[in-house]
Amino acid sequence: MEIRIINQREAKELLDVESCIHLMADVLKSLEKGRARMPLRSVLWPENARGGLAAMPSTIEDLGIIGLKVITVFPGNTGTPYDAHQGAVLLFETDHGRPLAMVDATAVTAVRTAAVSAVATDVLARKDAADLALLGSGTQAHAHLEAIACVRPLRGVRVWSPTRANAVAFAQRESERRGLDVEAADSAEEAVAGADIVCTVTTSREPVLFGEWVREGAHINAVGACLPSIRELDTHAVVRSRLFVDRRESAMNEAGDFLIPKAEGAVDDSHIVGELGEILTGKIPGRETAGEITLFKSLGLAVEDLAAARLVYAKAVDRGAGTLVELGGSRDVDA
Repeated sequence: MEIRIINQREAKELLDVESCIHLMADVLKSLEKGRARMPLRSVLWPENARGGLAAMPSTIEDLGIIGLKVITVFPGNTGTPYDAHQGAVLLFETDHGRPLAMVDATAVTAVRTAAVSAVATDVLARKDAADLALLGSGTQAHAHLEAIACVRPLRGVRVWSPTRANAVAFAQRESERRGLDVEAADSAEEAVAGADIVCTVTTSREPVLFGEWVREGAHINAVGACLPSIRELDTHAVVRSRLFVDRRESAMNEAGDFLIPKAEGAVDDSHIVGELGEILTGKIPGRETAGEITLFKSLGLAVEDLAAARLVYAKAVDRGAGTLVELGGSRDVDA
């Protein structure tokens, strides 16, 4: 038996953001309908370590697959040659449990995370939203700019980074690449002022977005914080917003952007209006008025990784990409 190893470069080439946006909408519907399942992720933080290890298993009935994403999370990698998230998605089929592929997780995580934010933006942002603010200038800022541009015709973009040189470099590069007016803001407040869509994609442990800055009618994608003890939004920003999540169970256990305001007594569980899958299946409405502020708290789900890896694998098989490696699993008839 053979397993197909698909590296970061190949995965990035095979997983285009537009296809991934449609795929993420489909898998979130499957999750809502009970045709995709997963437990909470398991995270190991060794004592005195600079990062941790996360294991995220899931299965998607409609695709006939089961699998696991295993990644290290090292927020301190900012400014180094290494991404903050590194690892692999292991893909198995559900007829005999055969391993099909091992796909680089850095590329999968980058694209599917932004694609889910694009799904949220499409169902929650105003239809005329055209002004984007990016808080953060790393991998997810690049991915989010590309993904949000797929669902809204952007008129202007402002980017802020704690390191101004990074914001300037991002703005110059993306202005040339996309033919958009991308500006480097001197402060997060300046970036957010007047924005219709705000994406927080930092590794900050403390708020970088404050509620008083956010204009009425804006939509926020809160992406960077994925632990109960850290957040990118202050309490006022959460209180002002109608909050939607990728999955309630995950948000109630892992989302510091929600759990910290809850611990302060500013909100309770009822502040979570619903899940994206519930909007997509018509169970609940999304945006109800032009003036309300909507907030999508993204944590990233194992089923999203699995579906994205399945798409990469299918394209790799079709194009002969990846590296085939002999791996056991066949019955040893001589034993």
